[in-house]
Amino acid sequence: MAARNISRFWEWGRKIICVGRNYADHAKELKNAIPTEPVLFLKPPSAYVREGSPILVPLYTSNLHHEVELGVVIGKGGTSIQQSDAMDHVAGYALCLDMTARDIQDECKSKGLPWTMAKAFNTSCPVSEFIPKESIPDPSKVKLWLKVNDQLKQSGCTSQMIFSIPYLISYISDFITLEEGDLILTGTPKGVSAVQEHDELQAGIENVVTMTFQDQSEPPQPVPGQSGVT
Repeated sequence: MAARNISRFWEWGRKIICVGRNYADHAKELKNAIPTEPVLFLKPPSAYVREGSPILVPLYTSNLHHEVELGVVIGKGGTSIQQSDAMDHVAGYALCLDMTARDIQDECKSKGLPWTMAKAFNTSCPVSEFIPKESIPDPSKVKLWLKVNDQLKQSGCTSQMIFSIPYLISYISDFITLEEGDLILTGTPKGVSAVQEHDELQAGIENVVTMTFQDQSEPPQPVPGQSGVT
């Protein structure tokens, strides 16, 4: 088998593992309790979208939120990874957005249901170019920011995370085997807010990378039995 190009992990990586409420101020702004252990959820690879393509706003939400995050790209898989060895499993990083249908998430939470419809829809995980590991020598001191229509909405640092990257890698691998090409989203700082169709989202990691996306309404779905659709 030909070697896979880790710098294009979004083309072949098998899963996106997301960490919720990993910044205390973000948990507080959504009136959530500060977690005592990581809150995990998943996105499928179909959630990936790259710069130059739009973020599609699902037809079923009227309150789509941005969440800027540092993504960790796994280069060496493993199960029950020790914290002391965790960074050996990291190939690099990516700047990511966790797009969230907040109204749907709130409804799911109120009913005790999973967040899948709120978090896992197509284009819900915009990602930057792959960032080599050596470009971020200390991932615990990464400054993240996000602007909507040139207005700063989010600004934070990974030093504010409740659970560190080595801890997250170790914790996740106790339950879910990590594989080469997997992406871990490490949580978002405070300042999340709603976005509308045609809004421009610009995000960055200070002195490392920036990316720009635009929101676009999801095209209407064909109705079964019309226009030859069965």
